[in-house]
Amino acid sequence: MPTNFTVVPVEDSPLSEQGNDEQILKEEDKEGPEPAAEPFSGEETSRETSSLISTDHDGSIYGKNMALYEEEMDSTPMVASLLNKLANYTNITQGVIEHEEAESEDGIKRVTVNGPQMGTFIGVYLPCMQNILGVILFLRLTWIVGTAGIMETLAIVFMCCSCTMLTAISMSAIATNGVVPAGGSYYMISRALGPEFGGAVGLCFYLGTTFAGSMYVLGTMEIFLTYIMGNINVFRTVDNNMRLYGTCCLVIMTLVVFVGVRYVNKLSLVFLSCVVLSILAIYAGVIQTTIKANDFKICLLGNRTLQHQKFNKCEKSELWEHFCEGKLLNATCDEYFVNNNVTEITVIRSMLSGIISENMWGHYAPKGMKMEKDGLSSVQASPNTNDMSRPYVLHDITSYFTILVGIYFPSVTGIMAGSNRSGALRDPQRSIPTGTILAILTTSFIYISSAVLFGACIEGVALRDKFGESVKERTLVVGTLAWPSHWVIVIGSFFSCCGAGLQSLTGAPRILQAVARDGIVPILQVFGHSKPNGEPTWALLLTAVICEIGILFGSLDAVAPILSMFFLMSYLFVNLACAVQTLLRTPNWRPRFKFYHWSISFLGMSLTLSLMFVSSWYYALVVILLAGCIYKYIEYRGAEKEWGDGIRGLSLNAARYALIKLEEAPPHTKNWRPQVLVFLKLDSDLEVKHPGLLSFTSQLKAGRGLTIVCSVLEGTYMARRTDAKQSEQSIKAAMAKEKMKGFCHVVVTSNLRDGFSQLIQCAGLGGMKHNAVLLAWPANWKQSESSLSWRNFIETISETTAAHQALLVAKNIEHFPTNTDRLAQGTIDVWWIVHDGGLLMLLPFLLRQHKVWRKCRMRIFTVAQMDDNSIQMKKDLQMFLYHLRLDAKVEVVEMNAGDISAFAYEKTLVMEQRSQMLKQMQLSKTEREREIQSITDESRNSIRRKPEKPLPNKLQVPTIVVNEEAQLIHDKNTKSHATLNDKAKTTSDRVHMTWTKEKLISEKNRHREPNMAVRDIFNMKPEWENLNQANVRRMHTAVKLNEVIVKKSQGAQLVLLNMPGPPKSKGGEENYMEFLEVLTEGLDRVLLVRGGGREVITIYS
Repeated sequence: MPTNFTVVPVEDSPLSEQGNDEQILKEEDKEGPEPAAEPFSGEETSRETSSLISTDHDGSIYGKNMALYEEEMDSTPMVASLLNKLANYTNITQGVIEHEEAESEDGIKRVTVNGPQMGTFIGVYLPCMQNILGVILFLRLTWIVGTAGIMETLAIVFMCCSCTMLTAISMSAIATNGVVPAGGSYYMISRALGPEFGGAVGLCFYLGTTFAGSMYVLGTMEIFLTYIMGNINVFRTVDNNMRLYGTCCLVIMTLVVFVGVRYVNKLSLVFLSCVVLSILAIYAGVIQTTIKANDFKICLLGNRTLQHQKFNKCEKSELWEHFCEGKLLNATCDEYFVNNNVTEITVIRSMLSGIISENMWGHYAPKGMKMEKDGLSSVQASPNTNDMSRPYVLHDITSYFTILVGIYFPSVTGIMAGSNRSGALRDPQRSIPTGTILAILTTSFIYISSAVLFGACIEGVALRDKFGESVKERTLVVGTLAWPSHWVIVIGSFFSCCGAGLQSLTGAPRILQAVARDGIVPILQVFGHSKPNGEPTWALLLTAVICEIGILFGSLDAVAPILSMFFLMSYLFVNLACAVQTLLRTPNWRPRFKFYHWSISFLGMSLTLSLMFVSSWYYALVVILLAGCIYKYIEYRGAEKEWGDGIRGLSLNAARYALIKLEEAPPHTKNWRPQVLVFLKLDSDLEVKHPGLLSFTSQLKAGRGLTIVCSVLEGTYMARRTDAKQSEQSIKAAMAKEKMKGFCHVVVTSNLRDGFSQLIQCAGLGGMKHNAVLLAWPANWKQSESSLSWRNFIETISETTAAHQALLVAKNIEHFPTNTDRLAQGTIDVWWIVHDGGLLMLLPFLLRQHKVWRKCRMRIFTVAQMDDNSIQMKKDLQMFLYHLRLDAKVEVVEMNAGDISAFAYEKTLVMEQRSQMLKQMQLSKTEREREIQSITDESRNSIRRKPEKPLPNKLQVPTIVVNEEAQLIHDKNTKSHATLNDKAKTTSDRVHMTWTKEKLISEKNRHREPNMAVRDIFNMKPEWENLNQANVRRMHTAVKLNEVIVKKSQGAQLVLLNMPGPPKSKGGEENYMEFLEVLTEGLDRVLLVRGGGREVITIYS
């Protein structure tokens, strides 16, 4: 939590004098802004003022004793101040304690909040007891015992109570691992498993609590309409009456909660007293059965149970009108009625009567079947369609073991009531485990003992009578066992259900409010608002609407399995959170509750998941699907939270394990994918200069490889750390705009070359290192005043080659398509000159997986020499592509071994003269620019090329020596050699330059004698012969290849081309750039590719 500290200067008077302290505070309040400090000389620098500590250290209590640390006090407060703030920390649960407003003397309303004072018994034990015990105990446990039998009921109770006990152990470990702020169970789960899991489980817990409110409302109405006011039914069917009166009850409860939760809290003790008195009445009734039997009777016709409220006495005369067609003695009567006698038996037996053996095993039956007593003989009759109108007690639903589990499980929920009040507890880390576990043990004993006692004291047919229709005075079956009166159970269960419903309507909106205020689910943000006193009005309204949906089911038995699923899902993730945190052994996992183990959590998780599918497999699938949808929604649209959760820790451990495994051996060729290191250049505003590189990288990500986007800033880190952070944010924003997943890294080094080198060597980690480098072509390398641009580029190529990494150079990157473009047609042309491991063929395949390039066709060109069989080469290449499973059109281009053209000589001559001139000339910038323009004009007009086979006597070779920068502007202003063929013309401009005497005489003679042009050409042949023949051959190759590529692929959407290797000697670096320029001249989009020295594609499976 954020902490603010202010250290007040004091005098030497005792600190304990309160008057002095008050006087200091009053003077501090009266003080206005202090005058600005005067500037001072020397090497000292003024520090920024801070609210954490006074800047006047000479007069403060820390001025002399802590002078060594005074430079850090602005950001790191003293320990004493920190402990003082922590001691005054107060954590209040939302809505548990009302905010009382009091007006002070100055008329300003202040909020006063009492500190947490509740202990284990009041704060945890009793709330858990109240939430666990309730509607199922009074309304359904007798029916479960009669239907499933004592043994299977004990199995159900044991499974459900074991699930909650294991979950409570996991919850205790989480709750005692630090302070749990307001939010209770949702806070614990979300901070342990992260926002995605936390949001999904939080909403499941909210829905479970909301449907629990529906169940309690339906239970309240069932008691009211069936056992208290049975004569106010509006509809004939029970379900419609439940819907009508349940809705009215929900409206009343919602209004009570809306008016103020204080009334609910004040009535909670009354409701809990009703539950306790009802349970005591049951135990007292059991004891009373050994002394005296009660008067509750059941009437049987043969062995069939009858509805006692439809007649007064258990005699055939009373039943005549129900089984006969008239009142006369000769009237036609039901065959079963005629053949069997009427018997009346007692509902409650003594514990020693032996009835327990009859109720030991289950009596499952389908819906609509008549309820019959075992061991009582009867004369069976032929089936009669009028049996449904007879006063028989019928089974209302089809019963089987799994549905009983789903109906019973809500009776053990409520174990998180204590953790939800964590903010109001004096010592949550001691109270939550102790109170919760004691409450589970107590309620488990009550349920187990009640199941045994019900089976030992109550007649079996009465137990199976869910609504008490067979009892003479229609009442709750469990009420027949109570002492001194069955009304104790009826009234107690009624108020117990009312209280539980109010608690659900109070707690559920606050869970939703906690989720909404965390901001992890954007569509729920409106439900984070509340009234001035903290009441979540909008959340309460939504809760009431969802609760009404549950009420419309019209039956408690239909709603119980639904809320069981939501609670079980919540408990599952509580166990998962504890297991994950325990196995990860994160340093922050230090629970004070020591009686836990990861195996206990896994056992609880397994039991919880099993109960979900045992209760209702289709509800389980729906809830799991709902939680999964919420998870994915939060992951896609939710907030970016970092809570130090276990899932992130699990990801870190998994990443660590995977990196170690990847380091053990290099990846196989079949697993190779481009893991790209992208070099970005930033402009003066630290914005991405070539965002097209990011677009192209995302289009290459069909390989699902690693992507690291990097940039280098010149300077020192201490001076440019702010720029580095800003650059990272700029790059991340550009990556998000292109929807590209990857990592971003900006380094600050003394020069760009060192930064590139460090990134090539050190980027990535372990086996997750890059294997390819992507960068843009330095487009303005000729116009640059410094040679660092192209020298850095060449050294980057050399280092990438030395590191055995692939290299991708995108030329004219601004012309590449963006992610929003769709290329409707066109081709991706691959010029396979040399074998580089197959990267040239793999890249088009990856590009065509992206929607931008999907409709482009792939063409592969290869070059055949004179001694090659081009036809066989084409067949072999087609077969090779077939085995590679690549669809591409193949074409073999034949290059005749002709003489080296004059144009190649000319380009080589100009290139070498430029290089030598750079070494000789040392001119100022102004003189250099003037000389450049003059020489450029002369050079442009001196180079000629004939469209057909070039002849020496038709060319004028420049006889002047130009420096490097002259050639830069010359190349900029000179069009491609293909265009020069049509527009060449002979002109002569004056050249302003310092000449030697011999050169000057030669130049004058050339201008005076235009007829001697042919002789000049032949005189230049010795200069051609003096050229570096290796450069001539390279220039010839570049020119010839460029002619072929432009002819075949000028209209292609993208051209992929083998990138020649960099020169091994430093002397030819500037020539290398010129070779690449000539090779790619006249092409729009070019990707120069250089393999990493290993195979990246294979024909084998």
